[in-house]
Amino acid sequence: MSTHVYYVPSTNIMGKGCLKDIGPYIQELNLKKALVVTDKFLVKSGIAGKLLAVLDEAGIQYALYDEVKPNPTCKNVHDGVDFLNVQGCDYLISIGGGSPQDTAKAIGIIATNGGHIKEYEGVHKSKHKSLPIVAVNTTAGTSAEVTINYVITDEERKVKMVMVDKNSIATISVNDPELMIDKPAALTAATGMDALTHAIEALVTPGAYPVTDATALAAVELIFANLARTVKNGHDIEAREQMVYAIFLGGLAFNNAGLGYVHAMAHQLGGVYDLPHGVCNAMLLPYVEEENAKHVPEKFRSIAKAIGLQVEGKTDQECAAFVIESIKALSREVGIPSKLSELGVDEVDLDLLAENSMKDACAPGNPFIPTKEEVIALFRKIL
Repeated sequence: MSTHVYYVPSTNIMGKGCLKDIGPYIQELNLKKALVVTDKFLVKSGIAGKLLAVLDEAGIQYALYDEVKPNPTCKNVHDGVDFLNVQGCDYLISIGGGSPQDTAKAIGIIATNGGHIKEYEGVHKSKHKSLPIVAVNTTAGTSAEVTINYVITDEERKVKMVMVDKNSIATISVNDPELMIDKPAALTAATGMDALTHAIEALVTPGAYPVTDATALAAVELIFANLARTVKNGHDIEAREQMVYAIFLGGLAFNNAGLGYVHAMAHQLGGVYDLPHGVCNAMLLPYVEEENAKHVPEKFRSIAKAIGLQVEGKTDQECAAFVIESIKALSREVGIPSKLSELGVDEVDLDLLAENSMKDACAPGNPFIPTKEEVIALFRKIL
């Protein structure tokens, strides 16, 4: 493919303390009333309140919807649509990590397209652009504030539905590291490893091209240099800010190059067991990439160099082995669990998990397409 389309929010605000500056950018949209989409933890912790204070000071009208679950459901989405209509809101402001961001995207798509959210599973299923979204991110991170992807759990099927939809992209993204300083170490680790997964999958996918490679490699370098620092000391604002840049760069990379089987498999673990997405990605990443390296070993040379290996004189296979061991070492350092059985995953479900992985919207982006038996074997490696 020689033609590439690069999706990115039209306005991106980032840096220490930038939250306080967003009022004029929102006012420029000339809209009437926002639905603020978040979760109860962010309200209770006071993080959502920091945004609301900015809105109040700027005289921006809003209604608060804080029912989002960690793995947002169809019910979350449609309850949000109902509340948006009752309140007369004409745009959305999301604050949080991937869960509020994804929920806001889904609400925005249903508000302008109608129907049920299940109808939009897959690639570019909507006809009309979402309501405008101002996406305020609080984790480093899912990169959901800058991407065209969103994931909603179908409670009935116990499946995470992946929507890839250019109409869902936010109008404004906001990344202020000061919103992240009090995040627990485990959440910091999980979301940081999610960001690393984005960057590495974007580099090895057949959809990669020079622009996405450049941003993904920059993200890899920043994550290896700063993630462990942020886990050890959440108030290290310099490291937090570097992670903000990393997730932004990695998000742009996979938003336009695609993902692969790490995400395809992680989505199923989240759908069946309601497990944290970043933890699942971190556990799967080295083992999926070990298989990918058998098919595209040349892709790992630049990744190894970004992590810090002197690649001159090294074979592609040696570079790939270095990358895989480096991922495992970073996971250990930041406290990622090593076995799925520790998280309640049962071997009896591996067949279902594998079957659903092969149907996932991220699966076609992998460098090779495994058989069902190969997917089961990958799950079993970390069971």
